[in-house]
Amino acid sequence: MAKGKWIGILWTSVLVLFLQAPNALGIDITDKLSIEGVLAGAYQYQDLSDAPDFTDTGRGAMPFDLEISFRPTEKDELFAKLGFAAGNGLNNVSPFILRPWAAPLEDDVKNINGSSRDYLLTAWYKHTFQFSEKHSLGLTGGLIDATDYLDNNAYSNDEYTQFMNEALVNGPNVFLPSYDMGGAFEWGLGDFSLDGVVMHINENDDGNSFNFYGAELQYRLATSLGKGNYRVVVDWSSADFLDPEGLRQERRSAIILPFDQELGEILGLWIRFGWQDDKSAVNFVSIYSGGIDIKGKLWGREEDNMGMGYALLGGGNQDVDKTHVAEAYVRFVLHKYFALTLDVQYMRDKLKSGEGPKGFIYGIRVAAHF
Repeated sequence: MAKGKWIGILWTSVLVLFLQAPNALGIDITDKLSIEGVLAGAYQYQDLSDAPDFTDTGRGAMPFDLEISFRPTEKDELFAKLGFAAGNGLNNVSPFILRPWAAPLEDDVKNINGSSRDYLLTAWYKHTFQFSEKHSLGLTGGLIDATDYLDNNAYSNDEYTQFMNEALVNGPNVFLPSYDMGGAFEWGLGDFSLDGVVMHINENDDGNSFNFYGAELQYRLATSLGKGNYRVVVDWSSADFLDPEGLRQERRSAIILPFDQELGEILGLWIRFGWQDDKSAVNFVSIYSGGIDIKGKLWGREEDNMGMGYALLGGGNQDVDKTHVAEAYVRFVLHKYFALTLDVQYMRDKLKSGEGPKGFIYGIRVAAHF
C-alpha cells in the first residue's frame, strides 16, 4: 500500500478516536438558545487513467460547521452558521470537472463569493405565520443558502451522511448559490408546499455580481409503501454571465425534478433529472441521476445504511462532452451521534477534444453531529 494511503488511514483513525466524545445531539443553553454542529473528516485517494498532468494521490480535509439558533418566540428565529475547515481534500488536485467531496472546505469558507467575508456562511431572521395546523408561511431574510430551500432529496442531499460527489448531492448543472444576501419564503398547505428564493450574489466565476431567483413546488405522498416527495424546481438569473465567446452577458435558467420514495421499511429510491440553457458558458446542460438507499435493518443494524447512485451529465458549450459519476457507500453508526462511512467513486470526463480523465476515488469519512 502506498505511503499516502497509510498516512491517510492513520490520520482518519486518530480522528475517529477524537470524535467518540460527543454524547448529546444539540446543546440547549436555554429553552430559547441552542447550538448544533457537525465535525467531519475525510481522506480520499484517486487512482487515475488518461490524466497525464495529474498523479495518483491522496488528500484529507476536516470541515467544522457550527449552528447557533435563538428563538425569542415560537414564531421567530435568529440563526447563524459558521464554517471552518482544514484542507481542500482532492478538490484542488483532481483532474475531474466535478468535486469528489461537496463539503465546504478550506477555500470555500474564505473570501466567500469574492466578498472578503470568511467563515460566516449564513445569518438570517425568520418569522412564521401559522394560519392553521396544516397551513403556514415562513419568511426569511439575511445571508442564506439556496440549497436549504431548493433541490431537496431524502437520499441524495447531504455530503456528511450520504453521497460525497457533488453530482449526487445537488444537480451541479442547476446553479444554486450559497452564503449570500437574500430572502426566502416557505409556504405549506397540507401535502403541498412552495418555496421561493431571491438572492444577490457578490461575484460569479466571471467576476460579476448577479441576481438569482428560484422556486420549488413539492407534493408529499404517503402510501402503504412509505413516504414520497415529488418536486419541481425552476431557477434563473440576471444577465450577468458571459457567453461562450466572452463577448456578451447572458441569463441562466434551469429546471430540475428531484423525487424520492420509500419502498417499504428497507428500500428507498431517488432520481434527479435536470436541464439548463446554454446561452452562457456552461460545462453541463443536463443531468440524469438516480439511485437506491438500503437501510441497515437488512443486516440487523437499523441505524446503518448503504447508498448507490449514478449520474450522467450532458456537456454544454465548453470542452466537456459528457461526464459519468458512479458512487457507492456504506455508513456505520458507531455511536448515537457518530458515524463512519466507506466510499468509492468512479468518474469519467469525456471531452470533445479527445479522451478525458477517468478513475476511481476511494474514501473514508467520519462525522460527529452534536
